[in-house]
Amino acid sequence: MKHWGVMAAGMLAAAAIADAADGTGKRFACADYTAGKVFLVGADGKVEWEHSAKNCNDLWVLPNGNLLFSTGHGVLEVTREKKEVFRYDSKSEIYACQRLPDGNTFVGECNAGRLLEIAPDGRIVKEIRMLPEGKDGGHGYIRNARKLASGNYLVSHYGEQVVREYDKDSKVVREIPAEGGPHSSARLPNGNTVISCGDRKGGSRVFEVDPDGKTVWQVAEGDLPGIKLTFMAGFHRLPNGNTLMSNWLGHGKFGQAPHLVEVTPEKKVVWTFSDHATMRTISTVIDLGVPGDPVAGAILH
Repeated sequence: MKHWGVMAAGMLAAAAIADAADGTGKRFACADYTAGKVFLVGADGKVEWEHSAKNCNDLWVLPNGNLLFSTGHGVLEVTREKKEVFRYDSKSEIYACQRLPDGNTFVGECNAGRLLEIAPDGRIVKEIRMLPEGKDGGHGYIRNARKLASGNYLVSHYGEQVVREYDKDSKVVREIPAEGGPHSSARLPNGNTVISCGDRKGGSRVFEVDPDGKTVWQVAEGDLPGIKLTFMAGFHRLPNGNTLMSNWLGHGKFGQAPHLVEVTPEKKVVWTFSDHATMRTISTVIDLGVPGDPVAGAILH
Protein backbone atom coordinates (compact mmCIF):
# COMPACT_ATOMS: atom_id res chain seq x y z
CA MET A 1 0.00 0.00 0.00
CA LYS A 2 2.82 2.36 0.88
CA HIS A 3 4.50 1.53 -2.42
CA TRP A 4 1.28 2.28 -4.30
CA GLY A 5 0.96 5.60 -2.47
CA VAL A 6 4.42 6.59 -3.63
CA MET A 7 3.61 5.51 -7.18
CA ALA A 8 0.32 7.41 -7.15
CA ALA A 9 2.02 10.55 -5.89
CA GLY A 10 4.63 10.24 -8.61
CA MET A 11 1.96 9.75 -11.26
CA LEU A 12 0.06 12.81 -10.05
CA ALA A 13 3.24 14.89 -10.06
CA ALA A 14 4.08 13.73 -13.59
CA ALA A 15 0.54 14.55 -14.72
CA ALA A 16 0.78 18.02 -13.21
CA ILE A 17 4.04 18.65 -15.07
CA ALA A 18 2.51 17.35 -18.28
CA ASP A 19 -0.47 19.69 -17.86
CA ALA A 20 1.89 22.64 -17.39
CA ALA A 21 4.19 21.57 -20.19
CA ASP A 22 1.75 21.24 -23.07
CA GLY A 23 2.61 24.52 -24.76
CA THR A 24 -0.51 26.38 -23.60
CA GLY A 25 -1.16 28.96 -20.92
CA LYS A 26 1.68 31.31 -21.84
CA ARG A 27 1.70 34.24 -24.28
CA PHE A 28 5.10 34.86 -25.81
CA ALA A 29 7.02 36.46 -28.64
CA CYS A 30 9.68 34.51 -30.52
CA ALA A 31 11.78 34.43 -33.65
CA ASP A 32 12.26 31.53 -36.05
CA TYR A 33 15.75 31.91 -37.52
CA THR A 34 15.35 29.25 -40.21
CA ALA A 35 11.84 30.14 -41.38
CA GLY A 36 12.69 33.86 -41.24
CA LYS A 37 9.75 35.06 -39.16
CA VAL A 38 8.88 36.64 -35.84
CA PHE A 39 5.73 35.54 -34.03
CA LEU A 40 3.35 36.53 -31.28
CA VAL A 41 1.84 33.36 -29.83
CA GLY A 42 -1.34 33.28 -27.73
CA ALA A 43 -2.07 31.41 -24.52
CA ASP A 44 -3.69 28.67 -26.62
CA GLY A 45 -0.36 28.01 -28.35
CA LYS A 46 -1.56 29.44 -31.67
CA VAL A 47 0.16 32.16 -33.69
CA GLU A 48 -1.66 35.50 -33.32
CA TRP A 49 0.66 37.64 -35.46
CA GLU A 50 3.72 37.17 -37.62
CA HIS A 51 6.13 39.17 -39.75
CA SER A 52 8.98 38.23 -42.06
CA ALA A 53 12.43 38.57 -40.46
CA LYS A 54 15.26 36.80 -42.24
CA ASN A 55 17.74 35.08 -39.90
CA CYS A 56 16.29 36.80 -36.84
CA ASN A 57 18.19 36.23 -33.58
CA ASP A 58 16.86 39.03 -31.35
CA LEU A 59 13.53 40.75 -30.77
CA TRP A 60 11.69 42.99 -28.33
CA VAL A 61 8.05 43.90 -27.79
CA LEU A 62 8.21 47.62 -27.02
CA PRO A 63 5.93 49.47 -24.56
CA ASN A 64 3.92 50.93 -27.47
CA GLY A 65 3.24 47.43 -28.81
CA ASN A 66 5.67 47.68 -31.72
CA LEU A 67 8.16 44.89 -32.39
CA LEU A 68 11.87 45.59 -32.76
CA PHE A 69 13.92 42.75 -34.24
CA SER A 70 17.05 41.86 -36.16
CA THR A 71 16.79 40.88 -39.82
CA GLY A 72 20.02 39.12 -40.73
CA HIS A 73 21.74 42.25 -42.04
CA GLY A 74 19.65 44.87 -40.31
CA VAL A 75 17.17 45.90 -37.64
CA LEU A 76 13.50 46.72 -38.14
CA GLU A 77 10.73 48.18 -35.97
CA VAL A 78 7.15 47.66 -37.08
CA THR A 79 3.71 48.36 -35.67
CA ARG A 80 1.11 45.65 -35.15
CA GLU A 81 -0.36 46.87 -38.46
CA LYS A 82 3.08 46.06 -39.97
CA LYS A 83 3.96 49.66 -40.68
CA GLU A 84 7.72 50.24 -40.69
CA VAL A 85 8.81 52.97 -38.25
CA PHE A 86 12.56 52.32 -37.93
CA ARG A 87 15.08 50.57 -40.15
CA TYR A 88 18.82 50.08 -40.19
CA ASP A 89 20.60 48.08 -42.90
CA SER A 90 24.20 46.90 -42.90
CA LYS A 91 26.68 44.90 -44.94
CA SER A 92 27.54 43.12 -41.69
CA GLU A 93 25.55 40.28 -40.18
CA ILE A 94 23.49 41.51 -37.20
CA TYR A 95 22.34 39.36 -34.31
CA ALA A 96 21.64 41.96 -31.59
CA CYS A 97 19.36 44.95 -31.13
CA GLN A 98 17.93 46.88 -28.19
CA ARG A 99 15.86 50.04 -27.72
CA LEU A 100 17.61 52.38 -25.30
CA PRO A 101 15.97 54.73 -22.74
CA ASP A 102 17.03 57.80 -24.75
CA GLY A 103 15.10 56.55 -27.79
CA ASN A 104 18.17 55.43 -29.73
CA THR A 105 18.59 51.85 -30.91
CA PHE A 106 21.57 49.72 -29.99
CA VAL A 107 22.85 47.39 -32.74
CA GLY A 108 25.64 44.83 -32.68
CA GLU A 109 27.39 44.29 -36.03
CA CYS A 110 29.00 40.84 -36.13
CA ASN A 111 31.48 40.95 -39.04
CA ALA A 112 32.46 44.59 -38.56
CA GLY A 113 32.88 44.14 -34.79
CA ARG A 114 31.00 47.37 -34.09
CA LEU A 115 28.54 48.31 -31.35
CA LEU A 116 26.35 51.16 -32.55
CA GLU A 117 23.80 53.53 -31.07
CA ILE A 118 21.52 54.84 -33.79
CA ALA A 119 19.14 57.81 -33.54
CA PRO A 120 15.53 57.46 -34.73
CA ASP A 121 16.47 59.30 -37.94
CA GLY A 122 19.15 56.70 -38.75
CA ARG A 123 22.23 58.68 -37.68
CA ILE A 124 24.96 56.72 -35.90
CA VAL A 125 25.50 58.73 -32.73
CA LYS A 126 27.94 56.38 -31.00
CA GLU A 127 30.32 53.67 -32.16
CA ILE A 128 32.35 51.17 -30.15
CA ARG A 129 34.91 49.22 -32.18
CA MET A 130 35.92 45.77 -31.01
CA LEU A 131 37.96 45.14 -34.16
CA PRO A 132 40.25 47.42 -36.19
CA GLU A 133 38.47 49.21 -39.00
CA GLY A 134 38.42 47.09 -42.14
CA LYS A 135 38.92 43.76 -40.35
CA ASP A 136 36.19 41.15 -40.85
CA GLY A 137 35.46 39.16 -37.69
CA GLY A 138 33.56 36.54 -39.67
CA HIS A 139 30.22 34.84 -39.21
CA GLY A 140 30.99 33.61 -35.69
CA TYR A 141 32.49 36.73 -34.14
CA ILE A 142 29.53 37.80 -31.99
CA ARG A 143 25.93 36.82 -31.39
CA ASN A 144 23.83 38.70 -28.87
CA ALA A 145 24.92 41.90 -27.11
CA ARG A 146 23.39 44.34 -24.65
CA LYS A 147 24.05 47.85 -23.41
CA LEU A 148 24.04 47.74 -19.60
CA ALA A 149 22.57 50.26 -17.17
CA SER A 150 26.15 51.18 -16.24
CA GLY A 151 26.81 52.32 -19.80
CA ASN A 152 29.06 49.34 -20.51
CA TYR A 153 28.33 46.70 -23.16
CA LEU A 154 27.98 42.94 -22.67
CA VAL A 155 28.94 40.99 -25.79
CA SER A 156 28.70 37.26 -26.51
CA HIS A 157 31.73 36.33 -28.62
CA TYR A 158 30.48 33.03 -29.99
CA GLY A 159 33.56 32.03 -31.97
CA GLU A 160 36.04 32.90 -29.21
CA GLN A 161 33.86 31.20 -26.58
CA VAL A 162 33.96 34.14 -24.20
CA VAL A 163 31.62 36.90 -23.00
CA ARG A 164 33.31 40.29 -22.72
CA GLU A 165 32.21 43.49 -21.05
CA TYR A 166 33.42 46.69 -22.74
CA ASP A 167 33.40 50.21 -21.34
CA LYS A 168 32.47 53.35 -23.29
CA ASP A 169 36.04 53.60 -24.61
CA SER A 170 36.06 50.05 -26.09
CA LYS A 171 38.25 48.76 -23.25
CA VAL A 172 37.61 45.20 -22.06
CA VAL A 173 36.82 45.38 -18.34
CA ARG A 174 35.76 41.76 -17.81
CA GLU A 175 35.92 38.38 -19.52
CA ILE A 176 33.77 35.34 -18.72
CA PRO A 177 34.80 32.04 -20.32
CA ALA A 178 31.83 30.39 -22.04
CA GLU A 179 32.78 26.97 -23.37
CA GLY A 180 30.41 25.79 -26.08
CA GLY A 181 30.04 29.18 -27.75
CA PRO A 182 27.96 31.91 -26.05
CA HIS A 183 24.86 33.01 -27.91
CA SER A 184 23.16 35.32 -25.40
CA SER A 185 24.07 36.99 -22.12
CA ALA A 186 22.23 39.22 -19.65
CA ARG A 187 23.25 41.04 -16.48
CA LEU A 188 20.93 40.48 -13.51
CA PRO A 189 20.08 43.14 -10.90
CA ASN A 190 22.22 41.28 -8.32
CA GLY A 191 25.29 41.59 -10.56
CA ASN A 192 25.26 37.99 -11.76
CA THR A 193 25.42 37.19 -15.48
CA VAL A 194 23.32 34.56 -17.28
CA ILE A 195 24.83 33.05 -20.43
CA SER A 196 23.48 30.56 -22.97
CA CYS A 197 25.84 28.43 -25.06
CA GLY A 198 25.57 26.66 -28.38
CA ASP A 199 26.46 23.14 -29.43
CA ARG A 200 30.24 23.26 -29.53
CA LYS A 201 32.11 20.99 -27.11
CA GLY A 202 30.99 21.79 -23.57
CA GLY A 203 27.92 23.67 -24.75
CA SER A 204 24.16 23.04 -24.95
CA ARG A 205 23.71 24.78 -21.60
CA VAL A 206 22.58 27.91 -19.79
CA PHE A 207 24.60 29.00 -16.77
CA GLU A 208 24.85 31.87 -14.28
CA VAL A 209 28.03 33.29 -12.80
CA ASP A 210 28.50 35.72 -9.91
CA PRO A 211 30.67 38.88 -10.12
CA ASP A 212 33.72 36.78 -9.16
CA GLY A 213 33.14 34.41 -12.09
CA LYS A 214 31.92 31.48 -9.98
CA THR A 215 29.17 29.38 -11.58
CA VAL A 216 26.20 29.49 -9.21
CA TRP A 217 23.62 27.76 -11.45
CA GLN A 218 23.57 25.71 -14.62
CA VAL A 219 21.24 23.56 -16.68
CA ALA A 220 22.88 21.47 -19.40
CA GLU A 221 22.16 18.63 -21.80
CA GLY A 222 21.38 15.55 -19.71
CA ASP A 223 19.97 17.49 -16.75
CA LEU A 224 16.31 17.34 -17.85
CA PRO A 225 14.98 13.77 -18.18
CA GLY A 226 13.22 13.22 -21.48
CA ILE A 227 14.22 16.59 -22.94
CA LYS A 228 17.18 17.03 -25.26
CA LEU A 229 18.97 20.38 -25.09
CA THR A 230 20.65 21.10 -28.41
CA PHE A 231 21.88 24.67 -29.03
CA MET A 232 20.80 27.06 -26.26
CA ALA A 233 20.14 30.43 -27.88
CA GLY A 234 17.96 33.20 -26.43
CA PHE A 235 16.46 33.13 -22.94
CA HIS A 236 14.29 35.16 -20.57
CA ARG A 237 15.05 35.11 -16.83
CA LEU A 238 11.65 35.50 -15.17
CA PRO A 239 10.85 37.42 -11.94
CA ASN A 240 10.11 34.16 -10.07
CA GLY A 241 13.63 32.90 -10.79
CA ASN A 242 12.61 30.53 -13.56
CA THR A 243 14.46 30.59 -16.89
CA LEU A 244 12.61 30.37 -20.20
CA MET A 245 15.08 29.01 -22.76
CA SER A 246 15.16 28.82 -26.56
CA ASN A 247 16.28 25.35 -27.61
CA TRP A 248 17.53 26.09 -31.14
CA LEU A 249 17.10 23.00 -33.32
CA GLY A 250 19.39 23.81 -36.22
CA HIS A 251 22.50 21.90 -37.30
CA GLY A 252 20.44 18.85 -38.23
CA LYS A 253 18.17 18.74 -35.15
CA PHE A 254 14.85 19.82 -36.71
CA GLY A 255 11.89 18.41 -34.80
CA GLN A 256 13.97 16.45 -32.29
CA ALA A 257 13.14 18.39 -29.09
CA PRO A 258 10.89 21.15 -27.68
CA HIS A 259 11.46 24.62 -29.06
CA LEU A 260 11.08 26.26 -25.65
CA VAL A 261 11.69 24.98 -22.13
CA GLU A 262 11.00 26.75 -18.82
CA VAL A 263 12.83 25.46 -15.76
CA THR A 264 12.85 26.42 -12.10
CA PRO A 265 16.07 27.17 -10.19
CA GLU A 266 15.88 23.53 -9.06
CA LYS A 267 15.85 22.45 -12.74
CA LYS A 268 12.26 21.27 -12.69
CA VAL A 269 10.55 21.58 -16.06
CA VAL A 270 7.30 23.54 -15.66
CA TRP A 271 6.48 24.36 -19.29
CA THR A 272 7.53 23.45 -22.80
CA PHE A 273 6.43 24.47 -26.29
CA SER A 274 6.68 22.51 -29.52
CA ASP A 275 5.05 23.36 -32.84
CA HIS A 276 7.24 21.78 -35.46
CA ALA A 277 4.59 22.24 -38.15
CA THR A 278 4.72 26.05 -37.83
CA MET A 279 8.25 26.73 -36.59
CA ARG A 280 11.67 25.21 -37.19
CA THR A 281 14.33 26.90 -35.05
CA ILE A 282 13.32 29.35 -32.33
CA SER A 283 16.30 31.56 -31.63
CA THR A 284 14.93 33.96 -29.01
CA VAL A 285 11.89 34.30 -26.76
CA ILE A 286 10.10 36.74 -24.43
CA ASP A 287 7.35 35.79 -21.98
CA LEU A 288 4.65 38.41 -22.60
CA GLY A 289 3.08 37.76 -19.21
CA VAL A 290 5.98 39.45 -17.43
CA PRO A 291 5.18 43.08 -16.49
CA GLY A 292 7.68 45.90 -16.79
CA ASP A 293 9.18 48.27 -19.31
CA PRO A 294 11.76 46.46 -21.50
CA VAL A 295 13.34 49.77 -22.49
CA ALA A 296 14.01 50.50 -18.81
CA GLY A 297 15.67 47.11 -18.35
CA ALA A 298 12.78 45.30 -16.67
CA ILE A 299 12.88 42.38 -19.13
CA LEU A 300 16.02 40.25 -18.56
CA HIS A 301 16.39 38.83 -22.04
